[in-house]
Amino acid sequence: MADQQYDVVVAGAGMVGAAFASLLASSGFLGSSDSGKKLRIAVLEARPFQMPDLSSSFDPRVVALTEQSRQLLVDVGAWEQIAAKRACPYQRMEVWEADGTGHIEFDCSEVRQTALGHIVENALIVEALLQRIDQLGNVELICPATVVDIERCSNNEGAVSGSNDKSGDIVVSLADGSTIATRLLVAADGANSKIRELCGLQLRQWEYGHDAIVTTVTTEKPHGFAARQRFLPEGPLAFLPLQTESGDCHQCSIVWSQQAEVAESLMALDDKAFCQALARAGENCLGEITAVDKRYKIPLKQRHAVDYVVPGVALIGDAAHTIHPLAGQGVNLGFQDVIALVDEVEHGVGRGLSPGDMWILKRYQRRRKPSNLGMMAVMEGFKRLFEETALPVRFLRNEGMSRVNQLGPVKNMIVRQAMGLL
Repeated sequence: MADQQYDVVVAGAGMVGAAFASLLASSGFLGSSDSGKKLRIAVLEARPFQMPDLSSSFDPRVVALTEQSRQLLVDVGAWEQIAAKRACPYQRMEVWEADGTGHIEFDCSEVRQTALGHIVENALIVEALLQRIDQLGNVELICPATVVDIERCSNNEGAVSGSNDKSGDIVVSLADGSTIATRLLVAADGANSKIRELCGLQLRQWEYGHDAIVTTVTTEKPHGFAARQRFLPEGPLAFLPLQTESGDCHQCSIVWSQQAEVAESLMALDDKAFCQALARAGENCLGEITAVDKRYKIPLKQRHAVDYVVPGVALIGDAAHTIHPLAGQGVNLGFQDVIALVDEVEHGVGRGLSPGDMWILKRYQRRRKPSNLGMMAVMEGFKRLFEETALPVRFLRNEGMSRVNQLGPVKNMIVRQAMGLL
């Protein structure tokens, strides 16, 4: 018999894991036989969460939330707190080619929206979601809690009383020696998922040979609520707009993807030399870079789990897939996983099934795997397209961008798709 018993256990209290727990807890019931009874949910987090002091600086890690992702945060009751602190809407997006004349610009007014998306610091999203979890009576945050092993036990061993899943329940062993039994274990424990490893779920991955430099910079000119991305031969550079509580618009989060050896040399520069190199790389689109916060270098890999599910276990977010940060879609894909899995769990539980029943989990995988693979293929195609230096390809690339920029209906379709409105 396990020390503790839950209907659903979520491993990982980052943005995706906390969003899943919040959304499921807000509406998940045990089914027709237990009408009105909420699912009991536990969230396990290995590292004690301590909100960083952001009073004088921004979190270097940000996400470009689509409208669909923002609506998820509204639905779980976290967006109001985030927006009350600082979330910067971006109303335009400019993309241009360094080696040519190709240029394309998107504007929210063209699709009758107030913004294309919002740039929000990761830490603010996590804080709001964890505070929301604290308000929900059927969710318990167990932290720190490090998963060291999992095993499946048959239902006649009584891991979770009342389970109807013939495949048995999952028993999670923690580093402190305690055990937790659950009908469904959701792995939201990141790209190096321990749960994925313990389940033997195979992973396909490859190195990009690129590192992403991320930091926050202060610019001479205000960003004007526009996100900017320039494609250079060595990799893309993105300026993502930020806004202080007082409304100052001279800060941007940057994501500068570079070949590994070039990234290393840029990291070795002092702040002044780095700011000068960054301004040149961005064609001084925001004037001089007047200040830079601490820089971080992140190796880029593409990963995709061959399967997202086994009986009683589901992968979501980075545990299932990671992609190039070219279009900032990583966390948005994870939030789409959240929406799909919660939807399928509620649908299956409403029919009297256990939350971890494979009928539920296979439906989730069928919904998300093709979509995630499609986005990964598109990002890989874009990366290779803009790395190509052959003159005919460069000509077609620039001509194509310029032509699309002149085709309003095509641009609007691209924008609505990126915003999650299609």
